[in-house]
Amino acid sequence: MKNDLRNRNFSRRAQKAYAVFACLVAAMSLTVMPAMAADDPLAVVDNLSEFIFSLIRAIGLILLGWGIVQVGLSFQSHDPSQRSNGFLTLAGGIVITFTKEILTLITG
Repeated sequence: MKNDLRNRNFSRRAQKAYAVFACLVAAMSLTVMPAMAADDPLAVVDNLSEFIFSLIRAIGLILLGWGIVQVGLSFQSHDPSQRSNGFLTLAGGIVITFTKEILTLITG
């Protein structure tokens, strides 16, 4: 009987916490900030390009970190196939991280 009362209290607290969280999410999604557009369309394209390249750089850094982890685990387990996959992931992460710089070198 005592456990049932504790479970009910926990259930009520969980429902209240969920209701507060749902209200908070709804309030944050309903408060919209106005976006000021630039007058120059070239500036808009440049800002979009910078945003996309920053996303690509973030993905490259994640791959770079995962490659380091794979290489470290392969040295621990003495697994050559995992080591080669780790080095390939590491190299791919480096290439993806520096994509913008590589493209500026190629295009001049």
